[in-house]
Amino acid sequence: MDAYNALYQFLAIIRGPTGVPLMDRQGRVTSHLSGLLYRTTNLAERRIRLVYVFDGVPPALKETEIKRRRAVKEEATLKYEAAISRGEVEEAKKYAQATASLKDMMVEDAHRLLEYLGVPYVQAPSEGEAQAAYMASRGDVWAAVSQDYDSLLFGASRLVRNLAISGRRKLPMREAFVQVDPEIIELAATLESLGLTREQLIDLGILIGTDFNPDGFKGVGPKTALKLLRESGNIENIAQKNPNVQPPINLNRIRQIFLKPDVTSHYTLHWREPQTEELVRFLCGERDFNEERVRTAVERAKSAIAKDSGKQTLESFFQA
Repeated sequence: MDAYNALYQFLAIIRGPTGVPLMDRQGRVTSHLSGLLYRTTNLAERRIRLVYVFDGVPPALKETEIKRRRAVKEEATLKYEAAISRGEVEEAKKYAQATASLKDMMVEDAHRLLEYLGVPYVQAPSEGEAQAAYMASRGDVWAAVSQDYDSLLFGASRLVRNLAISGRRKLPMREAFVQVDPEIIELAATLESLGLTREQLIDLGILIGTDFNPDGFKGVGPKTALKLLRESGNIENIAQKNPNVQPPINLNRIRQIFLKPDVTSHYTLHWREPQTEELVRFLCGERDFNEERVRTAVERAKSAIAKDSGKQTLESFFQA
């Protein structure tokens, strides 16, 4: 599972009535810990064993997208604070989700929580999504779990989206929820269905826009991009036939980020029994969690894993 992808989800949606994230008595944010604990143990109860992959240093070409995201957060924060100052709580809650920011201490706390849960995690040298895709392509894990389709561009043999127990997701900027079901996408089947190679799928992503060329090609959406690639084969050929299509200067560098991402093969995937008392001391003693809820969640997960004979897997989750 792409850890940052998941942690940002928790920070965005696990909030109080005014849109403020959950905090302990010292003002430290705990929304991400709550989401990480209960999603991991809920899925473990279904005999689904997760591995979390954490981001490292992003590629230089992602800087534009990082700046754009930072600007969105800053604008949302200003609008949130202004709405709160006017006493317009419902208005403020609309902007609260977009203000989520992941700090180094939060990541360290997430590492600590996973260690106490006995759940392995991997530190990626660069993009966590690329690392998860690499692990899935090697067969070390059953699938890469992320909300982003970029996992397929990175070569994940299988992508799982919407992996949660609740079955619903809050819409951004709205006090509304939509029904969501787990979704599985097989890379080989997708390429066959589209009639593309993986290299062409990467070009399709570049035409639409990726984290490394956020603007994509003006006027080119998914259907147009697919049509152009089927007709011309790659972006260079499309540009020759369409003077208005100018390939990005860093076209081949973007391709290489997906084709040869910076990943590591030095990891060990070993699940251990949760250290319940250490977990209680951390979450309840230091972060003010409810002890009964924490113990119940961990014991349910431990009980399910103890019964696991290896017959039920993530695959069976989709067949239930």
